[in-house]
Amino acid sequence: MNVPSVDFLPLGAEGAYATKSKPGSAGDFAHWLDQEFTEVNDKLNQADDLVRKLTLGEVDNVHHVMIALDQARISFQLLTQVRNKLLEGYQEILRMSV
Repeated sequence: MNVPSVDFLPLGAEGAYATKSKPGSAGDFAHWLDQEFTEVNDKLNQADDLVRKLTLGEVDNVHHVMIALDQARISFQLLTQVRNKLLEGYQEILRMSV
């Protein structure tokens, strides 16, 4: 049975703050956000690949596939919520009177 490895670390746990710019700068946040988008995309692609392999009979462990799917779904939902909060904050700033 050939079981591909799946990264089960929480979103951003593998070094979200490992940047070269000064702490607190906009570059830190932009770099972190770019990393998170990349990680979520990788998880979604990995889950899609596992589903494809399951349907072709290349993977026998359904539990492994379901865990990868749930992890990708939860990561995507978290990223969506972060995006929503950022948009709400931006809209609140636009509504402020100067």
